[in-house]
Amino acid sequence: MPNSDLIPSLLSKLNENLLAIEASIMELTNWVEQQGGTEVAENVRGALDTLDRNEEFIKLTLAVLMAPD
Repeated sequence: MPNSDLIPSLLSKLNENLLAIEASIMELTNWVEQQGGTEVAENVRGALDTLDRNEEFIKLTLAVLMAPD
């Protein structure tokens, strides 16, 4: 398999890791908020919004890269 064939699979795995990290951070954010860290939780959610905004583009790009020629 040529190295270029590995790129879509690699990007897919990186995206999966990103989503898992996002979910973990959200769990911690919820806990921080329950402990009274409302401002911190709001800041983290603001940063996580960037991940959400980019997720659709990443999915579409992966679909194009993984589509059969």
